[in-house]
Amino acid sequence: MDNTVTWFEVATADPGSAERFYGGLFGWTFARDEGPLDYRLIGYPAGGQPAGGLFNTRGEFPDHAVFHVQVADVEETCRQTEELGGKVVTKVIDDGAGTDFAYLRDTSGSLFGVFRRRS
Repeated sequence: MDNTVTWFEVATADPGSAERFYGGLFGWTFARDEGPLDYRLIGYPAGGQPAGGLFNTRGEFPDHAVFHVQVADVEETCRQTEELGGKVVTKVIDDGAGTDFAYLRDTSGSLFGVFRRRS
């Protein structure tokens, strides 16, 4: 299930920028939730619905993202992150148990992770 979040919360005062960043990096789409908050549900290229979305904080608390995305190629995802204006916090790390991962920052500075299981 490449390019699929396994668990997340994204909150930002600039949801348009976050949509461009994550849409460009992973091919995600965004649909406004019907609730009272400015919350956008995320759709994945392969379908399915995540248990979360993109939340507009309106600057009322710090931007944050805490999630990990399974990808086909961690190094390529790091390269694309920088191309789209994000930052690589850690280079690819081998956890010694068959998983490569890296920590990245999106265009608003929010931290997130990507990983690939080799086995």
